[in-house]
Amino acid sequence: MRADRLVSLVLLLRRHGQLSAATLARELEVSTRTVLRDIEALSAAGVPVYAERGRHGGFALLPGFQTELTGLNHDEALALLVAGSRRGAQVFGLGSSLASAMLKVVDALPESYRQTAAGAAERLLIDPEIDLLSRRAVEEELPDAVVAEVRRAVFAGHRLRIHYEAKGQAAEWRTVDPIGLVTVREQGYLLAKKAGEDRTYRLSRILAAEELDEPAQRPDRVDLDRAWQERSTRFRTGGDQVAVVLRMHPARREELVGTALAVLAEELDDGWLRMEVTFQDSRHAEWALWQLSTSAEALEPQWLRAALRDRAAAVAARYSQ
Repeated sequence: MRADRLVSLVLLLRRHGQLSAATLARELEVSTRTVLRDIEALSAAGVPVYAERGRHGGFALLPGFQTELTGLNHDEALALLVAGSRRGAQVFGLGSSLASAMLKVVDALPESYRQTAAGAAERLLIDPEIDLLSRRAVEEELPDAVVAEVRRAVFAGHRLRIHYEAKGQAAEWRTVDPIGLVTVREQGYLLAKKAGEDRTYRLSRILAAEELDEPAQRPDRVDLDRAWQERSTRFRTGGDQVAVVLRMHPARREELVGTALAVLAEELDDGWLRMEVTFQDSRHAEWALWQLSTSAEALEPQWLRAALRDRAAAVAARYSQ
């Protein structure tokens, strides 16, 4: 296992140039002390790793260092085959490319790995099209030409002109500086800047796209995971959101948390949970509480209690005969 970790450490440095011990530890899922020991082992083996000291320092390989690290172990081959079953690549218009890459990877494997890895992959199913209730996943309509143009601009670092149709608004042309692409629950998003401000665009709402020759005004490096978390936080705490105080049965808690934007407060009171949560808008709040039926009761605001009462009365009247 240590040999695999040392190979991964070298590959990380080759890919990113310079990384801190803390970042390497996080990527390799080990302690920083283990990373430092591995760096010493690589140096002793003749791998030219050097340290940059200071606040923005870290470890890097000497420029021009090359090594052949093309072998795959069984678990790595299995991981690639499993990745090929995920539909995230479809969101970015890379489905056919991924399928082709999987064929090349499998063909390049030694015969023993090829058989065992392929057999193991048959035992795993990731994100099937339907769940246990036969509900199909909602797939977005993403024209390949549009997604390809967006993807090229992201990778080339060029500005992008998009014809974007925001929810409830007429489509209009916008010029943005693309940062990266994110897929969440099979929905694709473009992270970008517009006039220096962070913007997030749903790929399915981009009707047309044009890569421009101008360089994008963006940082050379980006932490997409952190950028997404920051935008997610801003989304949950801004706009026309609705705060709701409710009491509910603990058994339905995860169902509520799965649809609410944020949980602001929570305490157990006489066997029931008293919670304060936020929803995207009034319609979202009413829908979420209605799904919980008698397992939850909205305490505030009063308009939500009235809306749920009127909806229940209308349903009761329909079935009264």
